[in-house]
Parts: sequence; structure tokens; C-alpha cells
Amino acid sequence: MKTVITTERIPIKLWLEEDQIEAEALEQARNLANLPFAFKHIAIMPDTHVGYGMPIGAILATKAVVVPNAVGVDIGCGMCSLRTNLTHIEKPELKKIMSEIRKTIPLGFNHHEMPQDESWMPIKKGNLPIVEQEYESALYQVGTLGGGNHFIEIQKGSDGYIWIMIHSGSRNIGFTVANHYNDIAKEKNKALNENVPKDLAFIPKDSEYFDLYWNEMIYCIHFALANRKLMMERTKQAFMDIIPEVEFSDFINKPHNFAALEEHFGELVIVHRKGATRARKGEWGMIPGSQGTQSFLVKGKGNAESFESCSHGAGRVMSRAQARRTLNLKEEISLLSDQGILHAIRNRSDLDEAPSSYKDIDEVMANQTDLVEVQITLQPLAVIKA
Repeated sequence: MKTVITTERIPIKLWLEEDQIEAEALEQARNLANLPFAFKHIAIMPDTHVGYGMPIGAILATKAVVVPNAVGVDIGCGMCSLRTNLTHIEKPELKKIMSEIRKTIPLGFNHHEMPQDESWMPIKKGNLPIVEQEYESALYQVGTLGGGNHFIEIQKGSDGYIWIMIHSGSRNIGFTVANHYNDIAKEKNKALNENVPKDLAFIPKDSEYFDLYWNEMIYCIHFALANRKLMMERTKQAFMDIIPEVEFSDFINKPHNFAALEEHFGELVIVHRKGATRARKGEWGMIPGSQGTQSFLVKGKGNAESFESCSHGAGRVMSRAQARRTLNLKEEISLLSDQGILHAIRNRSDLDEAPSSYKDIDEVMANQTDLVEVQITLQPLAVIKA
């Protein structure tokens, strides 16, 4: 921990210096700290940047309420990794594998042309009105990457092996669930004259909507995992099509947009992690850099002060619009090409995912040595983005 701000109702604990957090994100953190139901303190991770209502890279614990925007619109978004038995891969093989992946995994706004096997869909439990509404569409979306900072990356690990890492979420079903219940929360808070920012509207546990949101959130978390698993299966098949002798092991999955009922500081609370990864003692996790920098497989240290959490990545240093407007396309391409990375930057519109739009991952990792211990460092070889 680097800094503690004590001017609000409860403290704000920062894993970066106060002058390293953008003003709007800090204001959002102050809003969290002044919520009447916020518990103990607010934890801000070193990759933090401004989000909608709540900063990305923040942890909010509450008593008896859930805040939809503290989970986010991409419910269950997270990452998974898989180790291959390969210790080397030639660039022509890598190019062929990436081409095969693009044939079977739709990117950006694209969906499958046919519904996927229903066995990939999570089992429905409880009353799930929005899930039921979106279920048929979701059959076309499971196993699709989406846009933004979602990626499929082939990496070389410091353990000597080739790894696969995938970052994606719950697609439109999670987005629809999140917005539906956030709208309900805003409407109910306004009617009851609740004095909270509208972007942090909450649903109390005694509300009829609490269990509805909770059940649908859990479904979306499971859907996001199913989405990553199906993409991983298609990626494995692409490897096997090109290198038949390849084998796979050590599947790791970690969401970073979710709420969970956990015990902290002797009390049972609802922990909201928005762009933050759970890091219990000995628990494996992933912290990616950008497509031009190293990523890390880590084990958590179970630090109570962060609600047993760590960063979920490097974090943005500039907005997407600013990156497209100010970064130099040739320089960003050169930065990646000089490293021999098969990258995803082709046009100015891709600059929002250029390495220079992200924070220095080494500095981010240095700021959280009390939260995680690095196990394996992963260097990017090839990246797919929308």
C-alpha cells in the first residue's frame, strides 16, 4: 500500500501514489468512501483508472446492499490461461494457428452464424427474467471474443513453455442484465430520496430485486467462463490442426468483474470487484500487460487490506479517444514489430489498444508486491484483438 486518504467517511487505501491517479477516478473513489453502506475502507489497485460510477481497479465492500455499477456492465469478465507442452513455436506455424483461430472465433461485434451447442450454456437456476429474454441470442454469442481490451494471446513463459491467455466476458447478456438492474436501482433510489450518486445506485438485500440481480449476475459469471472455455477449446483445436503432437494442461480462470459474499475483518460482507482480481493466499491469478509487454501468472498473498485482491492488468493511462487522437501509428507498430510480436494494430482506430495507451506494467507490479508473488512471466508472441 502506498497511500491512505482519510478525509472521507471511511479511508481510501491506494496501491499507487495519490498523484498517479487521475482526478476523475479519485473523485469516484471519494464517492465510494462516502456511501453510507460502504464497509471498512475502499481499496484502489495500482492499475486504476476512471470507470462508470466506480473506478476500474477498485474494491468496494458493502453490508446488505449490492451496487450493479460496482460490478460493471461486463459481468464476469475475466481471463483464463492454459499451458502447452511446447517449448518453441516457429513463426510460420504461429501465423497458421492465428489464422485458424480467426476462422472459428468471431471478433468484435460479430457472432456465430449458427447457435452453439446448448451444452456450453450454464444451467439456469432461480428466477432469471433477463437471462431468459436473452438466452437464444446468447447461443450465438458464446465462444466469441468481443471488442475493447479483450484478447487471445500466445505467450512464451519464463518456465520455458508456450502459454495461451484469453480475456473476455459475458457479451450482450451481461451488458443487458447490468443495465436493467442499474436502471431499477436508480429509479428506486430516486423514489426513496436516497442520497447517493445515481451512478452508484444500490439494491438493498430486503428488496425483491436483490435476489433477481444476484441470480442473474451469477448466471452471467458462469456464462463468461463458458465463453472463455469455448474459445479456449477452439484455440486448442487450432494448435492441434497445425501441431498435432501438442498437449495442454494447467487451466486457470479468474474473473475480475463480480460481487461475492465473503468474510473480511470478522464480518460477512458483499465484496464488489470491478477490474480487480481476487488474490487469496496461494490462489493463482493472471495480470496481463499490453500486447507489447509482459504478463504475469501470480499467486495471491491474501492481504486483508486489499480485501484479498490485486490488479487485473496494467490499466489505461489515457482514454481510447485520446489514444486514437495522439499516438503515432507508425511508432506503435514499430514498437511491436521490433519485438517480433504478431500484433493487432493495423489502423489508427486500433491505437486505443496500443502499448503506449497503458500504464507501465512493471511499475504496476512493483506497487503490489504485498498483494501477489510472481510465479511465471509471459512474453507475448502473437495477439488477436477485434
